[in-house]
Amino acid sequence: MLQSLHYRQADRLVDIPSVENVLPRRIAEAMIDGFDRHYSLIRQYGRQARLLFEAADWRGVHDAVRERIRSYDDRVSETADLLCAEFGAATLDDATWQQLKLFYIGQLINHKQPELAETFFNSVCSKILHRTYFNNDYIFARPAVSTEYIRSTPPVYRSYYPAEKGLRRTVREIVLDFEWHRPFEDLDRDVDYVMRTVHARLGEWPQAEANVQVQVLHSAFYRNKGAYIFGKAINGHAEYSFAIAVVHSPEGKLVLDTILLDSGLISVLFSLSRAYFMVDMEVPSGYVKFLRSIMPLKPPSEIYTMLGLGKQGKILFFRDFMEHLRHSQDQLIIAPGIAGLVMLVFTLPSYPYVFKLIKDVFGPTKEMDRATVKRKYLMVKQVDRVGRLADTLEFSYVLLPKKRFSGELLDALRRQAPSLLEEEGDDLVIKHLYIERRLTPLNIYLDSATPEQVDHAVFEYGNAIREMAIANIFPGDMLWKNFGVTRYNRVVFYDYDEIEYMTDTNFRVIPEPPYPEMEMSGEPWYSVGRHDVFPEEFASFLLGSPKVRSAFLKYHRALLDVQFWQTTQERIRAGHVEDFFPYPEELRFCRAFAKS
Repeated sequence: MLQSLHYRQADRLVDIPSVENVLPRRIAEAMIDGFDRHYSLIRQYGRQARLLFEAADWRGVHDAVRERIRSYDDRVSETADLLCAEFGAATLDDATWQQLKLFYIGQLINHKQPELAETFFNSVCSKILHRTYFNNDYIFARPAVSTEYIRSTPPVYRSYYPAEKGLRRTVREIVLDFEWHRPFEDLDRDVDYVMRTVHARLGEWPQAEANVQVQVLHSAFYRNKGAYIFGKAINGHAEYSFAIAVVHSPEGKLVLDTILLDSGLISVLFSLSRAYFMVDMEVPSGYVKFLRSIMPLKPPSEIYTMLGLGKQGKILFFRDFMEHLRHSQDQLIIAPGIAGLVMLVFTLPSYPYVFKLIKDVFGPTKEMDRATVKRKYLMVKQVDRVGRLADTLEFSYVLLPKKRFSGELLDALRRQAPSLLEEEGDDLVIKHLYIERRLTPLNIYLDSATPEQVDHAVFEYGNAIREMAIANIFPGDMLWKNFGVTRYNRVVFYDYDEIEYMTDTNFRVIPEPPYPEMEMSGEPWYSVGRHDVFPEEFASFLLGSPKVRSAFLKYHRALLDVQFWQTTQERIRAGHVEDFFPYPEELRFCRAFAKS
């Protein structure tokens, strides 16, 4: 029981904490101060993204994304160190920790980001407490404070009524309300493109009815070289979701690039193979709720992650996963496909994710260590993934019931990664783990694909390599088994242990042999540095199958030429940032209405 004294002052009940309550209360206040400091920085990144977009500072955008990812861990460590240094948090007894959590909950009653603050509390506690304390008595294994109906200033979304001004003027007003400090090239023309697209997609929309309302999220979303407006039109029981993309024209003015009216296409904008958005939100739960109303199949964990709130995405994912385990019976098994030399991969057939851990001993051709592999995975989170690199969730000390592991998988874990395992009775603790959405390995997909599917998959495969290269990523190991096919038939890369920046790679032509006989030798007649790559060799280990060779040469012969790689490097070093559009090219207004 918490004990305190009370007295009445001017008809107001005043709480005087007892001595034993002072410490947990002060720690709770210090903890919430740490979170508030963290989230104020997150909001600053959102506001900075707008300025960078207006200034066309694309390198600055990428730098801000990297800095924001690091900022969470920095604030958690900073807060944990403060609690240990000033309050002796590492030596507190169990009762004090439980009181601390209750006082912390009290700080969240009128908080604007209670769910994020709970997760921050968990992160700080994980730096101080042993994992045996990771239950709801000490941390937030379950949420304690509701995120429903939290009021935001300004409101989460703005409302417009087309019956008053007409839909055309309403669309124009929606765009202008974002008050970008850069002129539009021709906003009336672009609004006309929006109207023509809406009419083609939805027909004569009943805009004149008085009850029609258009709701638009207050803040724009920024990523790479684009800004996005998200909203929905409501007419009785009917709702129409939309997303408007705003980009810079070649002349440096703003243009509306497209309007997406399909929930599936809007959902692709939030694919985990894309870079995270930057957006200024006072009440993030309100934004997530709104976005779920236009993307009902997108789980909240993925939306939080794509909003740059990755820790919240992780905790929601893990809660969902543990709930799935409670309501399923299948076993975790070794993932189908060719076993990797660095990562041990397993999956739960009834759950659409794979689990990857770093082996203790790598294959003989892999010259790297665990720290290098972890650095490569972190690198992928910090770069522009351009829809071609699968995102990962990284976890430490994951406790799972041993009975859910197949015998074959348990044996593989004990043999290949014993340093990452702790067995505690009926449970297995995995000290470090990556989790990715499950994809169909491209080599398995091609084995049973029709000629048309092969052609499309090879086209996608080459595009993935080319687009990663333009975004300054060289995948390293380009074997088909390291790529996967998504449910949208898009090819993405997911094996990161050999990934490098393009600018750190040396692309070379194989020199002519001093005399012809040397070409028949099994040994190279030229020196090969650690970062040397010879594109002309790609064909020998990638195109052994005739059915993929012809498709590859039809679409991507340039990838076998060193000129493509060297030219791409030159453009990156010169500071050029390519445009990558997360929607079909044919939906861009400049293409759809090119002859208008």
